[in-house]
Amino acid sequence: MTQYFEVYQRDGAARKGRLLLARTIETPCILKTEMLNENMGMIVNTGSMWEIGNMENAEQRLHQLRREIGDNKLIILPHMCLAPDAPDCIPEALKKLITTGGATGRVYRKGRDTKAADMYILEGAGVFENNARALVDRVIDLKHNTPDDTALYLPNICLPENLAMLVYMGADVLDTTKATVSAYKDIYLTHAGSFHLESLSELPCRCAACASTNALELKKMNKAPRAQLLEQHNINAIEAELALVREKISAGNLREYVDGQCRTRPWLTALLRLLDREYEHIERGTPITRNVEMLANSGDSLTRPEVVRFARRIQERYTPPELDVLLLLPCSAKKPYSISQSHQKFSFALGKYRKFVHEVIITSPLGIVPRELELTYPAAHYDVAVTGHWDAEEMKWVSGCLEDYLSKHKYSSIVAHVDGAYKQICEIVADKLDLKIHFTNTGSVTSSESLRNLTKTMEGLCTGRKTSETKRKASMLKAIVDYQFGKGAGEILVPDNSEIKGPFPRYQSFYERTQLATLIPQYGTAAITIAGAEMMIPRNSYIVHIDDFIPRGSILAPGILEADPAIREGDEVFVVGEKAIGVGRARMNGKEMTMSTRGQAIDLRHVKPK
Repeated sequence: MTQYFEVYQRDGAARKGRLLLARTIETPCILKTEMLNENMGMIVNTGSMWEIGNMENAEQRLHQLRREIGDNKLIILPHMCLAPDAPDCIPEALKKLITTGGATGRVYRKGRDTKAADMYILEGAGVFENNARALVDRVIDLKHNTPDDTALYLPNICLPENLAMLVYMGADVLDTTKATVSAYKDIYLTHAGSFHLESLSELPCRCAACASTNALELKKMNKAPRAQLLEQHNINAIEAELALVREKISAGNLREYVDGQCRTRPWLTALLRLLDREYEHIERGTPITRNVEMLANSGDSLTRPEVVRFARRIQERYTPPELDVLLLLPCSAKKPYSISQSHQKFSFALGKYRKFVHEVIITSPLGIVPRELELTYPAAHYDVAVTGHWDAEEMKWVSGCLEDYLSKHKYSSIVAHVDGAYKQICEIVADKLDLKIHFTNTGSVTSSESLRNLTKTMEGLCTGRKTSETKRKASMLKAIVDYQFGKGAGEILVPDNSEIKGPFPRYQSFYERTQLATLIPQYGTAAITIAGAEMMIPRNSYIVHIDDFIPRGSILAPGILEADPAIREGDEVFVVGEKAIGVGRARMNGKEMTMSTRGQAIDLRHVKPK
């Protein structure tokens, strides 16, 4: 935990933050390597222990350096300059090295006791270039063994082509080492890859350094001035890429950029795929809702955390309405599906029988989307490249999601109004589970003949059935609340005999004239009132325990004693303290709330003093 580093925005494991030194440094940031050993910079490197000689000299040098530069700069404590895989031969004296007050950075080595610091350095990170598995293992190990509110510095590995990926995996601080080394090797860096100067017929960049010359003139220069000009360009390229990455984090769509950027090098593509296997590391920092479009542009979208989380919640939390006729439908390009032309035609064909039918949409990459959840992120916020052809991985993933759902939820009749790959998926699942599925399409699913067949089939299955509009609305709101908080939450916030007010999609749940919850269309989740919070608190989930005070407006992390680790940014949370209870929206995940010493944790909406 630290008082010198604060995270204020997250996008997966990527974050924007501030190193609160004499001059605030916005992260992710790039350090100019040559400045690290100069006391004029905000971050000062004390160097290798081999230069210092013994523990006594180390302490003397540290205290002298701290007196010289003050407490408002960050000192990277002395280290051994060892490769990450070197044997742990650190002397006991160095392990016990005292801090000198103020902000500090420590070199992290696997298997060694972790002492408190404001920034941790993965020493020798550069040796992991082109070794995706080793880099992921080391970063995940470091993240598991250091506090969330401390910065991560990966030295000697950053290039314009890999910067986005390094930030996506959790790096807060990078440096210009490789930019300088590359310049003296006549290597010209771009976000699309590295080029040897001799191979370039023109300079593809228009930064100040490149605008001052051309490829032919640069090749004819003497070594020293040529290297200086290349170094300026290389650093400009890294800084330009960093600015773009910071904007992507702000917009909440860094993953979309990384999906494309990682194709510049095979090891970066491998890095992305290995990171997706570390689901908890990325998912924990991924907000539960967003207002931006999620682009599924490649097969790797099947494993991105939002997709996996949505599918898992369908499997583990979702409770379907009490209807025994299931209708499987294809997705649509327009979201939410209900406003698309195709789904409006389906709705018209169902007519008065629609209220007796449970609709589930088959789609890639999400797998299946029950109609009740079509507003919930990312169901209403994704777009996918449509070619009419599904690859084997898509077929396997989507059929697996449908198979899991139909193995848990039983229906007396299953109707599929689908064609093409959707029909193949239904047939695969029907064979595996030995189910009978009625197919209603004859050619295109929106043809007049297919729609008439759908109407006729539903007429035969639903004639004579009865239900109420209130029950249908309550089932929808219950399903959303269960998805949001877990099974059983719907019964609490939408109890039997509830009154559902308001037009869709702004349903409100009332019980005994008291409002408990409201559906928020832009999130597809429920906002809970104080009365609803009082009913949910005994359930002991999504609870944040605060200190002995009455909160106002927002709650900062230092005021939080404990928080449910299941909480994610954007979640509705219930605040419990000795003097008050409240409800609000999380600004960080539950673990960060408990462990952090800085930052806004909750946007508070309602408070009730005890």
